[in-house]
Amino acid sequence: MKRVAYSIKGQVQGVGFRPFVYKMALELDLVGFVKNSQSGVEIEVEGREQQLNVFNASLSLKLPPLARIDTIVTKDIKPLQEKSFKIVQSSQNSINQKTALISSDIATCKECLDDVKKEGRYHNYFATNCTNCGPRYSIIKSVPYDRKNSSMDVFEMCSECKEAYENPHDRRYHAQPISCNECGPSLSLFKGNQKVEIDKKNIIEKVASLIKNGKILAIKGIGGFHIVCDANSDEALKNLREFKHRPTKPFAIMCKDLQQIKALAEVSEKEEQLLTCKEAPIVILKKRTCNHISSLLAPNIDRIGCFLPYTALHHLLFAHLQNPIVATSANLGDEPIIIKAEDIFKKLPFVEFTLDFEREIINGVDDSLVQVVDENMQVLRLSRGYAPKVIKLPFKSQNMILAVGANQKNSVAFVMDDNIILSPHIGDLNSLEAFGFFERTLESFKRFYDFEPDIIVHDRHPNYETTKWAKKQNKKLVEIGHHLAHIYACKAEFGLSGDYVGFSFDGTGYGDDSTLWGGEIFVGDERKYSFKQIKLLGGERAIKEPRRVALSMLFDELSLEEVLKLELDVVKSFSHVEIKMLHQSYLKNLNAPKSSSVGRLFDAIASFSNIAQTISYEGESGLLCESYYDKSIKKCFDYIVENGVIDMKIVEYMLKNKPDKKELISTFINTLIKIILDISKIEKLEVILSGGVFQNKTLLELTCKELKEEKIKHYYQRQSAINDGGIALGQAYYVLSYNKKI
Repeated sequence: MKRVAYSIKGQVQGVGFRPFVYKMALELDLVGFVKNSQSGVEIEVEGREQQLNVFNASLSLKLPPLARIDTIVTKDIKPLQEKSFKIVQSSQNSINQKTALISSDIATCKECLDDVKKEGRYHNYFATNCTNCGPRYSIIKSVPYDRKNSSMDVFEMCSECKEAYENPHDRRYHAQPISCNECGPSLSLFKGNQKVEIDKKNIIEKVASLIKNGKILAIKGIGGFHIVCDANSDEALKNLREFKHRPTKPFAIMCKDLQQIKALAEVSEKEEQLLTCKEAPIVILKKRTCNHISSLLAPNIDRIGCFLPYTALHHLLFAHLQNPIVATSANLGDEPIIIKAEDIFKKLPFVEFTLDFEREIINGVDDSLVQVVDENMQVLRLSRGYAPKVIKLPFKSQNMILAVGANQKNSVAFVMDDNIILSPHIGDLNSLEAFGFFERTLESFKRFYDFEPDIIVHDRHPNYETTKWAKKQNKKLVEIGHHLAHIYACKAEFGLSGDYVGFSFDGTGYGDDSTLWGGEIFVGDERKYSFKQIKLLGGERAIKEPRRVALSMLFDELSLEEVLKLELDVVKSFSHVEIKMLHQSYLKNLNAPKSSSVGRLFDAIASFSNIAQTISYEGESGLLCESYYDKSIKKCFDYIVENGVIDMKIVEYMLKNKPDKKELISTFINTLIKIILDISKIEKLEVILSGGVFQNKTLLELTCKELKEEKIKHYYQRQSAINDGGIALGQAYYVLSYNKKI
């Protein structure tokens, strides 16, 4: 007889791991116990060596669907001659530091949806869940993940739920949000801020009828409220765009089922896997040309974001709806997702009706956004279902490190032990509310893990809110350039070390020379190449008006008189007086910062081709350009490289060849690919592609195809955001890579 103690770390709390261990121990006639601890799960098992060997092998081979083991430490201890195997209460103070990983929120599983359909206490119950599904991160206050540490602590279980909760053989054993029609949260419908008196059995049908009648509603989800309306109603969409001041930015739609999505968009096998997976993200798909979808959903582009119902409430709602619904985050521009009905009433007066329930959202969390590139998932927004995200390190960090990320698409990263833990998407920190959300997220993770950083890593930009916050903390600080952080984010995901040729292409970020970078090519950690800088006429206004970038490029090549004579749409979009004023700004460098950004080059191409002289959301130029790309066009611009500066002869080509939209856009994308390929061949290193520009699926797929043909090994992020949402990850990994020097 032997007794073995196990200390297990990974995704092992709130995922049915203890009952799995319990059942396995009973089957193998083992005695001992299993319990949650502040670092994961502790097990002691006692029995014959043969059974212990089977137990040990089964730990890794037969895990529950949501469980993941990262490390197992075992040691032989003295047998205690016990008579049974037990699940014991969580250990609150077994170690000094909490390191148990927080699970993400998961879509309602098939078994729970079956329970909703059949008679019983879960019949038509909107919050049905079990150990394999439902809310986790969004309701947790602290670890260990027990009901008393969640927002479910205010709901007393009925006798039947309690019986299931305490039965290790039940699917709902220690499912912390367990509840039913008898004892759980219930739905309430509000018109404005006034509660509507209605039989609770009829609420969902009433909500469906309001949607069908063109109303705009707010509906509470797992991590916040959605603004919802009929996706086929032009009038509802027109009103929603006016209310949200969102003239063209695409809306994601939630569809009844996969069949409905396939009627609206092309769906590959990999895209279908993502649509139906337990994380249930929004997946960016290529639109079909069909008449039964409003042109106002994603105007002027050939993509649409679709996702499937991921809560029992959504499924119950679609029992009464035939059309897809817009399901966009309920917020004001630059503010975080709303998690309380009171804020809907106060901030979104255009919402006529609000569907709420009493289970409090502790940690707001948006829907994740992904697309498929080269048959791999690419994350555009890491959030519900995928975050908190854990990147395992091959070593243990000697310091607790906090990386505070970028100002746009912010997320934060925490390094402790052998983990980098990446928070869900926080958003753009352009408002007090958004920065408040940033601070609350920091406090939540500090509380989860008793985390107090030894080192804080921040961006080099002095005006980033995250930089200003970091400098007030009285901690050891490390700063890293924005574009190098993009490269290190990719290195972190793949566990890379050493030198690579790293292409860091994005909108604009603060460069080491105090200009705005965005088209940087690193060899190792040194910037060796960059794109020729463009003066952004009007500073921030140039980001909203691509025509200003295009005009600046014309000024680089031509005199004022020559520009005024051009029969180009970009020139016609200005008056002669405006062009003369902007030329003075160009000559005297008045509010005309220099930028090497590839994102701004996309803006210029959008303007030159007259598909957009102004834009209303970040990345719009790139999306529009993708819609016009023609793979049959093989042309490229000439380009030269002098002292590491890459100069594409865009204006020269345009004036000489007078290309149409498709030719100009296709030639530009082809040239970017050629530049990446040419430099990769010169440097003879493996390649990293990172930064927001590589969200452009056409650019990234074609680049990967060319690199594969040349047998050049390359990496781009798949499990973490390739845009600024990955900056915190890169900041953290940079410090870890140079820890001995810091």
